[in-house]
Amino acid sequence: QWKEYLNAHREAYGRPPAYVTETLGCQMNERDSETIAGLLCDMGYAPAASRAEADVIVVNTCSVRENADNRFFGILGGIKKIKEARPDTVTAVCGCMMQQKHIVDAIKERYPWVDIVFGTHNIHEFPMLLRSAALERAKAVLIRDDGDIVEGLPSKRKSPFKAYVNVMYGCDNHCTYCIVPYTRGRERSRRPADIEREVRALAADGVKEILLLGQNVNSYRGRDEGLAGGALDFPGLIGRLNAIEGIERIRFMTSHPKDLSRRLIDAYANREKLCGAIHLPVQSGSSRVLARMNRRYTKEDYLALIERLRAASPDIAITTDFIVGFPGETEEDFDETMDLIERVRFDSAFTFLYSKRRGTPAAAYEDEVSEDDKHRRFGRMVERLNAITGEKNRARIGKTEIVLAEGPSKTNPAMMAGRTDAGKLVHFRAPAECAGRLLPVRVTDARTFSLYGEVPGPT
Repeated sequence: QWKEYLNAHREAYGRPPAYVTETLGCQMNERDSETIAGLLCDMGYAPAASRAEADVIVVNTCSVRENADNRFFGILGGIKKIKEARPDTVTAVCGCMMQQKHIVDAIKERYPWVDIVFGTHNIHEFPMLLRSAALERAKAVLIRDDGDIVEGLPSKRKSPFKAYVNVMYGCDNHCTYCIVPYTRGRERSRRPADIEREVRALAADGVKEILLLGQNVNSYRGRDEGLAGGALDFPGLIGRLNAIEGIERIRFMTSHPKDLSRRLIDAYANREKLCGAIHLPVQSGSSRVLARMNRRYTKEDYLALIERLRAASPDIAITTDFIVGFPGETEEDFDETMDLIERVRFDSAFTFLYSKRRGTPAAAYEDEVSEDDKHRRFGRMVERLNAITGEKNRARIGKTEIVLAEGPSKTNPAMMAGRTDAGKLVHFRAPAECAGRLLPVRVTDARTFSLYGEVPGPT
């Protein structure tokens, strides 16, 4: 029946059915979208150039920040016009927002043109839901978590040379501001053998760099028969993946400071393929605010970790996250954060205004910071962070960096773009056939968020 549907579509439109996936949120969501795209390709779909040309529109949502919620509902408003013009278009929504009952209820009530709603744990069941929607015009809501990790799902990567690799799912930390433990569930680690099998297949497909993903990779505990002690920790997993031929770079995120082990810090001292960069979200420089956030470390604890990391790898690039305006944050608390910024001198940071997330403990906190104070502090923080990033980038002028050439630059297609071992974006001139190679690039200029360079000698 499905083959008949595909054939009928080709006869009617002269092409296979097409899809669009739109992703809101972090790398975890991007990785899920690659799986969804892989499933669609296996079903006979092809990528569409735009929503208007798509027979299936999938919106993969994030619930971490309020602006992601607002953007999502704006996207649904735009999809309504497409649905009115082409009623046979199948619309599907998934991701973290769908794990919240009040969001699903709102979709049912206010957005009846949405055909499929499914959760973060049900991606493997999407083809079944889509067949029913396409063939029978059946609507479905599937939000279920049976606790299993489904292996072997296809993926359509955006890059031929870089790949996301999930090592674990979920989070047990329950920071008071964060909805993720309620949408992604409890921590579950993949078996080391399954991860190794996936990475070997990626290497055989030409991938040079992998990014290991988890809400807190430091909590990874992979179980396999024959493992001494019953489980493999995250540094042990990196050691195994380091031995896979063809993979030249290993990155990971995200790493929780309270669980950053000495073994993982030592891995930077003895690294081979492990890149000299770590994303270590601090959220605040005030120990009082950190306690209210339930982060379970102090400012002094965090600074001690930075000291150990730089002792192990002096040139390590350290990036972080900050939340500005958490309930109860005073000017003194914010000054503590600014002091932390001066002492650490981060390579870059993701900065966010605190937004209340329904269902989290912090949503009940009554001592909210005024919007004026939030924005004033935010502006002061971003200005200083960007100045430090610019200073650190300018310090690289004249140095030669090893860059993975990824393809044409998005800002100037006549140039190549790639990233250094430390994760710095570099634009440089090189032939198109250099894509996928690690090249020496001498840095000739620096901007706040990127570097410019040239490849010495023939390429």
